[in-house]
Amino acid sequence: MKIAIVGSGYVGLVTGTCFAEVGIDVVCVDIDQQKINNLRNGIIPIFEPGLEDMVHRNSKKGRLTFTTSIAEALKETEVLFIAVGTPPGEDGSADLQYVLAVARDCGRYMNDYMLIVTKSTVPVGTAARVRSATEDELRKRNASIPFDVASNPEFLKEGAAIEDFLKPDRIVIGLDSPRAEEIMKRLYKPFTLNGHPIIFMDITSAEMTKYAANSMLATKISFMNDIANLCEIVGADINMVRKGIGSDTRIGPKFIYAGIGYGGSCFPKDVQALIRTAHEYNYELRVLKAVEAVNKDQKLVIFNKIMNYFNGNLKDKTIAIWGLSFKPQTDDMREAPSVVIINKLLDAGANVKAYDPVAMSEARHYLGERITYCEDQYEALIEADALAMITEWPEFKFPNLKVMKKLLNVPAVFDGRNIYDRAEMKRYGFDYFCIGIGSTKS
Repeated sequence: MKIAIVGSGYVGLVTGTCFAEVGIDVVCVDIDQQKINNLRNGIIPIFEPGLEDMVHRNSKKGRLTFTTSIAEALKETEVLFIAVGTPPGEDGSADLQYVLAVARDCGRYMNDYMLIVTKSTVPVGTAARVRSATEDELRKRNASIPFDVASNPEFLKEGAAIEDFLKPDRIVIGLDSPRAEEIMKRLYKPFTLNGHPIIFMDITSAEMTKYAANSMLATKISFMNDIANLCEIVGADINMVRKGIGSDTRIGPKFIYAGIGYGGSCFPKDVQALIRTAHEYNYELRVLKAVEAVNKDQKLVIFNKIMNYFNGNLKDKTIAIWGLSFKPQTDDMREAPSVVIINKLLDAGANVKAYDPVAMSEARHYLGERITYCEDQYEALIEADALAMITEWPEFKFPNLKVMKKLLNVPAVFDGRNIYDRAEMKRYGFDYFCIGIGSTKS
């Protein structure tokens, strides 16, 4: 079986590589010639644990190839996955120009039956537009070639994408053709041998499922951050509250950690896109609008705590930042809270020194050279007036507190992920501030 993946970004590359890993011939397509050249030379454009070795292994065996030519990729291809970007427009709606461009290319170059599958996160109704765009191009050729369209949303967690794809908790597929269903069953058979279910449904429901899932998770995060802020006001401990409600099986322990808001490539744009979809149908998603507002405000919580600590004057203060990516185990800076916090610090006249294990190169695209990028976490502390812990990388969880105290000008730590123990920080003499608990400043 041969498949093509159009779009060699995060979703496309992980999807193609994992299919190749189980023995399927995969060709990955991208219009970026430099990216394709790099992939052919084993240079991976993203950081994802385990991905580089898997790409090298399957490329060497000839199961995974890369090209810029979709016409070449479609030769003898039975299934084509659209995994291109759908960036948010100014109004929050998903930009489908790249998705529809691929659909038109399918109509131009396909010569035999093909199943076109949307893997990109797309709003309700996109499959119909993909079908229409493909049909338009076939008509221009006076070609009568059968094809089907399906929706197969991805549920990959950055930092654990390989595991998620190889051992999915569910595979959601929307389709309207028995032929397409048989093909998708055959394609995903290696991933369902251990009992992981394929959930077949209509295309519209599959398109909605992706947005609903991410919006639910975003809602849990914003709800807990709202409660955390109330905990600080009334004197409660958000960590105790989290344990108390997380043991309720109806709620569960996942995605109820307080922090500085969600970021990344999925939650922000998917919440916005679903709000926009509802608006187009004259319906207001009031809960999701509140989720988005809470998340926007939450990214300022740490900055506001730092401002209050220094009595509103950050001019010529140096703030150390640990962690730049929106979450650990990725170099993804899209919608990262660190960018908001750092920009606010710089606007207030502060100097910023930052360290992240893998995201500093990517961070330069967002922050330029306005901050100092350090070689390790402790270098960032030298002569700093405070530390803001932004991304909970494992290496930040058990630092040498004596070294930290010695290097910092002022023993102030602002913990945006609640990873340190308040009592321990107090014993070592730190002024410690986190989310949802009062400070230890004496």
